[in-house]
Amino acid sequence: MAQIIQIAAAACILLARMAAAQAGAESRNGDAAKTWPNSQSRANSDPWLAQHHDQIKKLEPRVLALNFCNELPPDRARATVEQLISALAESSRYHGFEISKATPFLQYQIAKIVDLRDPAPAPKTPDGNSTKYPRSTARNGPNFVYKDLYNETFAKYYEFENPEKPGTFLKLNELVERGIVNELWFLAYQRDAGAPFESTEQKPVYNEQFQRVGDEHRHSGNGGDPAEPWFGRSLRILFINAERGIGCAMESLGHSIEATANSGVIPYFTKYFNEYAGFDWNVKYKFPFNSLYAAQGDGKHKADYPNATTMIVHHGGKDFTIKDFVAAGGSVHFPPNGRSDYDMDNPQDVMSTIEHFRRFDGPGGKDIAEKFSIAKFKGFSQLAGDCMGPWLVYWRQCMPGLNNKSLDDAHKPMKNWFVFLFY
Repeated sequence: MAQIIQIAAAACILLARMAAAQAGAESRNGDAAKTWPNSQSRANSDPWLAQHHDQIKKLEPRVLALNFCNELPPDRARATVEQLISALAESSRYHGFEISKATPFLQYQIAKIVDLRDPAPAPKTPDGNSTKYPRSTARNGPNFVYKDLYNETFAKYYEFENPEKPGTFLKLNELVERGIVNELWFLAYQRDAGAPFESTEQKPVYNEQFQRVGDEHRHSGNGGDPAEPWFGRSLRILFINAERGIGCAMESLGHSIEATANSGVIPYFTKYFNEYAGFDWNVKYKFPFNSLYAAQGDGKHKADYPNATTMIVHHGGKDFTIKDFVAAGGSVHFPPNGRSDYDMDNPQDVMSTIEHFRRFDGPGGKDIAEKFSIAKFKGFSQLAGDCMGPWLVYWRQCMPGLNNKSLDDAHKPMKNWFVFLFY
C-alpha cells in the first residue's frame, strides 16, 4: 500500500510540474504577444509586428550607440543616451500630461555603447570627431559615409562575436537581422566641416492590409544616403549632436516620423498622420500648398492668428484667411499656433483638436476643440529643453498611442502609431 501511495504521489507531482510548465509557457506566450522584441520576434520588419500590432503593450527596442566625440568621455556619452531614452519613454505615455497612470510604451534598451574615440593625445581632425568617424570629403553638407557602418571594420568595433564563426564579428545588417540591434544612434560633433543627416531610415513598402509589397523599399528618414545598403529590414540611424541637447535629437526623430508619412510606405499611417500634422491643407482648404512648411511667409511670419479662431497664411505675396479656424495636431516645426518655423513663443491661443484627435466626441460627431496655448508643453522644458523638445514631448503624447481613444474611418480603434516605427 505504501508503495502505491508513493507512486500516486510521484504521479501527482509530475502532473503538477507539467501543468506548471504549461501554465508558464502560456504565460510566456502571453507576454510575448504584449512586448516586443520577444521569443517569437526580435527583428525589425518581422511580419509578426503587423500580425500582432493591436496586442502589443510595450516596445523595448535595442539601441546600439556609437561615440565618435574625442572630447566626450564615456560617462557623459552614456548619460546623453539615457536622457534621450527617458525623454522618448515619457513622450510615449498617451496623454501622460493628464493621465498620471499612463505607462511608457516605448522603452529603449541599450544593447551597447561603443567608445570610438582616439587614444589621448587625440590627433586634430576637421570636426573634432575621431579618426574612426566615416568621414567623406564633403564640406558644408552631408559628410558621413553610412555604408561604412556595415563593413568588417565596424563589425570589429561593435564586437558582437558571431557564434557560428568564433573569432569573427557580426556586421550591422547581421545584428539587425538577428534582432540584436533594432536602432543605431551615434554621437558626433557638427561644427564647420559638414554633418551627417539628422536621422536616416530605409523602410519596406506595405499595402493597405499591412503586408509587404515584395522587396520594395524607400528612404523614410530626414535625408538619406543612396549608397547605404538595403538588406530587407528597416533601420533608423540617428545623429545626436553632442554639442546640443536632447530636445534637438527629439526634433530629428520627429522629422523621421514626418518623413515616414511623406514616403507613403505605410498607407494607413500616411493617411491619418497627414491629418494630424496639417499636411492636407491643399485638400482641406484648397491652398496652393499642403502645409506651413511649404508656405513662403511675408518676411517675418508664415502665419498669424488675429484671434483664437482665425488664421492668416502668407504665401506668394498673398494672404490666405481661414475664419472659424481649428488647428489639428501640428508638426515638428509648427505647434497649432506656430507662426514660423520653430515658434514656441506665440502668446495667442488658438482652437485645436490635438487632445481629441479623431475621438469624434464633440457636438455633431466632431472632435472637441479646445484652446491651445504654449503653456501646454512648457512643463517639459527640463526634460528636453532645447530645439523643439518641450513641444515634441507633448506632441508625441497626443499621438494615438497605447490605449488611445481615436477612431479610424471605419470607427474602429486607431492603431498605435509607435509600433509603425519598427515596421
